[in-house]
Amino acid sequence: MPIYRAEDLQMFAQEVFISIGVSEPYAKIAADALVRANLEGVDSHGISRICIYAKRMMETKTINATPNVKVEKKGTSVLLVDGDNGLGQITSFIAIQEGIKLAKETGVAAVGVRNSNHFGAASYYCQLACTEQVASMVFTNSPPGIPPWGGIKPFFGTNPIAFGFPASNEKPIIIDMSTSVVARGKIILAAKQGDSIPKGWAIDEQGFDTEDPCKALQGAVLPMGGAKGFALALAVEIFAGVISGAVYGPHVRSIYEEIEEKANVGHFFVLFDIEKFMPINHFQQIMTAFLEEMKNVPKQPNVTDILFPGERRYSEWQKRTKEGIFLSKAVDNELQSLAERVGVAFPQALAADSSKFKTINLNMSIKKAACEKPFEEV
Repeated sequence: MPIYRAEDLQMFAQEVFISIGVSEPYAKIAADALVRANLEGVDSHGISRICIYAKRMMETKTINATPNVKVEKKGTSVLLVDGDNGLGQITSFIAIQEGIKLAKETGVAAVGVRNSNHFGAASYYCQLACTEQVASMVFTNSPPGIPPWGGIKPFFGTNPIAFGFPASNEKPIIIDMSTSVVARGKIILAAKQGDSIPKGWAIDEQGFDTEDPCKALQGAVLPMGGAKGFALALAVEIFAGVISGAVYGPHVRSIYEEIEEKANVGHFFVLFDIEKFMPINHFQQIMTAFLEEMKNVPKQPNVTDILFPGERRYSEWQKRTKEGIFLSKAVDNELQSLAERVGVAFPQALAADSSKFKTINLNMSIKKAACEKPFEEV
């Protein structure tokens, strides 16, 4: 697997966006969000996404490369953002920045976003808030993947929920999870690699549990925790799809569908200025003591350290910042083809041992399977 410096991939992504017509400031934002996901080991939401974004902006015109994002204040602590069908990373960056400003004034800010697109990793926006000592809750809806509890047809998206809390060191607490038992991207990856999936991840079209990723992609991913995960997915849909004024459930369009409709994805951000609740230094002291006490809980056999959410991401970020980002051969080929198409130079790969790199979200058994048709991640 080829390995690249993060800064080289980020500059490449930025130049690709600019070549398509995205303004330089917006191109920097989108490139940063994508490469940050790669640095944290969440490659499914990283630079590989730029290929479908480019197709949507250049060919189908179903993502607006030059959006006029509008922010409207609807109340003392309420903002409503219309993304004008722009990249989700751009719309969400503007939304989170404006929300942080408002939270600094009022203590709490709620920001609804409509007319947006896939915004990448929800953790990115929590991290932006943490740098300003602001706690956050982030929701987004997505194309159908989860059935309502008891159903067999996808209705809700995998609808991520994320929380961010600044801590006294460089490592914020970042909780970022889908409401499905597993990210659909893992099942897609299993299908591409010819692997099986564990029982309990998904059902086929008839509603039966399946270990075949191809049948799972034709069926539905199951919600985490059974009915509880279904309830969380529903709640996210109401925040991001209904309250924001976007679309909901099966009406959210996938960027991978061969259609000429816009996705109209919705997001919802809630931001809390910690300083309005207590002095930030006092908060950090409490958080340090809290985390130390948690980590000192007696450990299970073979457990060397108790990690808080976001700690593993931070460690992977440190490692990949120093050693580079690996890309699968398929993604590498796709990016090089895109580079040729838009006339942007592709960076030179590093000479390194890629065997020491592992994505942090892959845990599958080996059992060959083959899909009749390819599936793309949503």
